[in-house]
Amino acid sequence: MKGNGPRTTAQGVAMHRAAHQLIDEPRVFDDPMAVRVIGAESASALKAAPQQYHVSPWAGFLRAFITARSRYTEEELGAAVERGVRQYVILGAGLDTFAYRNPYPPDQLRVFEVDHPSTQQWKRTQLEEAGIVIPNSLKFVPVDFETQTLAEGLRMANFDPDEPAFFSWLGVIQYLTKDAIFSTLRFIAGLKKGSCVVSDYIISPILLSPRQRSVFDAIVNRAAKAGAPWITFFEPSSLTADLLALGFAQAEGMGPEEINARYFAGRKDNLRVGGFGHFMQATV
Repeated sequence: MKGNGPRTTAQGVAMHRAAHQLIDEPRVFDDPMAVRVIGAESASALKAAPQQYHVSPWAGFLRAFITARSRYTEEELGAAVERGVRQYVILGAGLDTFAYRNPYPPDQLRVFEVDHPSTQQWKRTQLEEAGIVIPNSLKFVPVDFETQTLAEGLRMANFDPDEPAFFSWLGVIQYLTKDAIFSTLRFIAGLKKGSCVVSDYIISPILLSPRQRSVFDAIVNRAAKAGAPWITFFEPSSLTADLLALGFAQAEGMGPEEINARYFAGRKDNLRVGGFGHFMQATV
């Protein structure tokens, strides 16, 4: 992902989270900063024409998935904090807003946002223009993976490897090679017992129905045109086996039917996720 690919993708994801705050009722995920962080111009355009997020047949699927994965992640983070985890690492943070609405005091949860230096600088500009204050509990971790490892970046940010940590890795791994994905997962698997990672991933297109494949192809083409092609997909049971082989003590997943049953049951607007996005969680 070079050039403005990561930035374009981060803005697109944030636009879907913001649109959810304006057009979906009830909300699956409440984020009072979602509209502010996208920038004044984008926010004005969204408020003027929120119906743009209903135009394509797959827009609702994508918006539902983006919001559900944020809610799922923050629910699991809350459970981890209750277990005593005090470090939260957001890999590929983009325009994620958790750190700026963090309900925990700094001594209970420190947040580390990991991203490419240029993307992170752009975000800081967005935050400043929106008047969003950077809290003392947050550490920015700029990492250029072509020249630096995640371990090096976290060490420079005073991440404590002797304490367990919760990692979220949302909307990222489909853009990476399997070698890069498993390198990061191997690092997390080597951390202290109780450490955990939550991520989403895309199942192999050969597992999709013809209708699901048509939606999949539309989104893949759009991502490629934005400079962020999807290149890696997984088969759920194989991924679980791979995670356990890396050294995680527990690994589990959640597919579309479970996601819809948990977060979208009984809705009158038919908002739901599509058939190819899954969640996974692995605990050391």
